[in-house]
Amino acid sequence: MIAGHRQPLRTGATVALHGGRWSAHQHRLEMPRTLFSTRLQRAPLWLIAALLFTMASWLSTLGQTVPQMLDGIVRSSHLADAREAYLPIIWPISHAANLLALPDGDLLCFWFTGTEEGSSGVSIAMSLLAHGSARWTRPVILARNPGRSDQNPVPFRSPDGLLWLFYTSQEAGKGQTTAVVYKLTSSDQGHTWTAPAILFSQPGTFIRQHLVVFHEKWLFPTYHSASPGIIKNAQNDVSIVRISDDDGKRWNACEVPDSDGLVQMDIVPLSTGQLIAFFRSRYADWIYRSHSTDGCHWSSPLPTQLPNNNASIQLVRLRDGHLVLAFNNIQASPKRTSPCVAARNILSIALSTDGGNTWPWVRDVEAPRQPSLSDSGDDSEYSYPSVAQTPDGTIQMAFTFQRQTIKYLSFHEDWIKHGATAGLYKPPRDSTSGRSSAMAPGRTRR
Repeated sequence: MIAGHRQPLRTGATVALHGGRWSAHQHRLEMPRTLFSTRLQRAPLWLIAALLFTMASWLSTLGQTVPQMLDGIVRSSHLADAREAYLPIIWPISHAANLLALPDGDLLCFWFTGTEEGSSGVSIAMSLLAHGSARWTRPVILARNPGRSDQNPVPFRSPDGLLWLFYTSQEAGKGQTTAVVYKLTSSDQGHTWTAPAILFSQPGTFIRQHLVVFHEKWLFPTYHSASPGIIKNAQNDVSIVRISDDDGKRWNACEVPDSDGLVQMDIVPLSTGQLIAFFRSRYADWIYRSHSTDGCHWSSPLPTQLPNNNASIQLVRLRDGHLVLAFNNIQASPKRTSPCVAARNILSIALSTDGGNTWPWVRDVEAPRQPSLSDSGDDSEYSYPSVAQTPDGTIQMAFTFQRQTIKYLSFHEDWIKHGATAGLYKPPRDSTSGRSSAMAPGRTRR
């Protein structure tokens, strides 16, 4: 595959968006190019011909599933009554998208991109889908630190309207045990951003899920990574809720009991005044659940009926109080043994109307049906989903598509009720069709 050209980025830049085009102030910022660089204009003809031939060969592998659609344009999906887009590729890998819906209907998407996860220069990217627009803006790099790998962006809009962006930064090639957490802010709805600054300096601090405001306190679900990856020693990873009552100036840490190997805690307030949280399992067995009345004292997490493959999930509470959960409907084993992984090739969306006790509707948004963007292998990956609801009631979703781009999907709540799943968990109403067997473990991923 032809990788996007990478140009140097000077840290400390404040990035701005004016009239739908990205610019920069305070410091010079050179934008990344998508797939082709303007430098090709100065390249020898033989090199241009070779690149075009390679690109044509690459596009031929796409069939008609993602043909020239890596442009951010929102189109009708092959899934009836849904809309979709593929965000432009900056560098070879794209992963860990997180959405933030703004009150004016704008939608922001953040993810990390680079040459390889964990390598030097992996960067935090952002794109905007303006309210009423049918095209995502060209991605801009918000943070890049040579010698480190910046990952897992987490956006947050505080009650005063200030936008925050948090992300992890680890030493290149040394794994998650070296990670710290950075922050930056925007006072103009994401048009400009401050320079990054360290928030949590303890090595091994990792994040993935959104902050929650509960009784005027900020709850930030984090976890301590005792392992450089997601398998070896991952049973010692533990979930920690950091709480601030002064708008993020100071934080107190509350460890979740019995959360060994349970990470990426996703917290949602219920209408009852309680909090529930769902966890990714390093054991690739089940999604786990815990509850709390104050955000600091949590019950011991227990397995739900929903499987997990040691990959990220995400939960959102809709305006009508219903819960929507995006997850890989796969597991390695129903028994909790040692840390392991399973495939990431079935991505599903589930709906609960009773606070997450039951999930009567599950629908696949992706399942094995096509090759990777760059080869004909069968190691498909649809993972790390993010879900949000915009003011018009539309459910917005973004996720990793084959590790090479971020795919966007939008639909309404009832849409979930009019589909089925090829995954392991099938709602009781579909129990007569039986359950498919668990998928074999896939390659090690983060």
